[in-house]
Amino acid sequence: MTIYDSAQKTKREFISQESGKASLYVCGPTVYDDAHLGHAKSALVFDLLVRVLKANGYEVTYARNITDIDDKIIKKAKELGKEIKEITDFYTSAYDSEMSKLGVLRPNIEPKATESIEAMFELIQKLLDNNHAYKTADGDVYFDTSSDSDYLKLSHRVQDESEKLQRVESSSQKKNSADFALWKSVHDGTVSFDSPFGKGRPGWHLECSAMVEKHLAKPDTKFAVDIHGGGADLLFPHHENEAAQTRCGTKHTLAAYWMHNGFVNIDGEKMSKSLGNSFFLKDALKIYDGEVLRFYLLGTHYRSNFNFNEEDLVTSKKRLDKIYRLKKRLFGLTNENVKTPFKDELLKALSDDLNISASLALIDEMISHANETLDTAGKHKELKRDTLSNLAYIEEVLGFCIKNPFEYFQFGVNEETKEKIDMLIQKRDEAKKAKDFEASDKIRDEILAFGVSLMDTAQGTFWEKV
Repeated sequence: MTIYDSAQKTKREFISQESGKASLYVCGPTVYDDAHLGHAKSALVFDLLVRVLKANGYEVTYARNITDIDDKIIKKAKELGKEIKEITDFYTSAYDSEMSKLGVLRPNIEPKATESIEAMFELIQKLLDNNHAYKTADGDVYFDTSSDSDYLKLSHRVQDESEKLQRVESSSQKKNSADFALWKSVHDGTVSFDSPFGKGRPGWHLECSAMVEKHLAKPDTKFAVDIHGGGADLLFPHHENEAAQTRCGTKHTLAAYWMHNGFVNIDGEKMSKSLGNSFFLKDALKIYDGEVLRFYLLGTHYRSNFNFNEEDLVTSKKRLDKIYRLKKRLFGLTNENVKTPFKDELLKALSDDLNISASLALIDEMISHANETLDTAGKHKELKRDTLSNLAYIEEVLGFCIKNPFEYFQFGVNEETKEKIDMLIQKRDEAKKAKDFEASDKIRDEILAFGVSLMDTAQGTFWEKV
């Protein structure tokens, strides 16, 4: 298995620190607002990575944090006149629900910043003891970037003299303009924690270093975690600062491999709230099935910037529909888990830095071949067995085609209409059993008037939206 390492800017063979085991930490959401497509893209990329690692035989420990204390959260709570926990619980629950609709597996560990405060205290104290941090007269604690000779080596960023001399708000007591807060003192009565450094709140960068060390790092390993991931926007300063804190405050290098997914653009513009084009995931889920969004958002390589537009999404859905059409042809047959060349080829493609283009091309080829063969030899037992096994593998490794194929094609029909159609199908079945074919045909016409099609199979009658 190979992974493109953002730090070394090259594709590298993945070798975990412990044989047969892999650890992964991904920066999760700051829960003060609804999840947007950028959150979805990142969650899906690393969900795919976890699935591919598992398919390669690794026992994976996956942690994705929740930032539940932040200035943005405090501002939101004040605007709405609510308690902070009420805000963070609401948006955490919404995030989990929306990720579930996308087929994102829950991480093994979901640490929250507010539950890791003691770990943050320990890391700050070590940095102070090692002379990599200093406390200001105002009570803030800053990381001293000049004390770290490897600072900026992760992002390969170069600071020019004007940048070094730049002064920003609240930095008058910094030694260097690049120094960043480990602990922010609070004197205005807003949310704070008691600490050995005075009342205050943790710096955002500090949280992840402390949580990685607490939940994933082991005393006898060089790296705190095998893989650290997140969006490309986090490479600098967030991941750069995380790496510095861990390097200088613990016995570990933070990660053996760094992975970053590309930006999400809306019709060509980088998604940004300042541009007013932040496409909330909850809005997309009202229009499209979560699996359709999953298939679309994973349809381009994870490192590429992703341009979201509905025309491409509709085209992508048609590609997913083809997989479901094939699954529908084999509906009701029992799957046998057999080894097939397709499975080997698919895993090989995905193991090449999550090569999704090659993977989808293999799936298209498999579907085309299966359909052609079924058309000419509909009772080809071996083909049906292998195809069912291939579809199950696609479901396991990619998270596609997991639904009942008939229910998949019912998306967008409201529950009241579904209940009416199901009731009419039951009445039609009863009429057919009573050999009242006139009534059966009449009911069938009534069902079709809802804009659906009917399929009578050995497993029963199914319908789907036309």
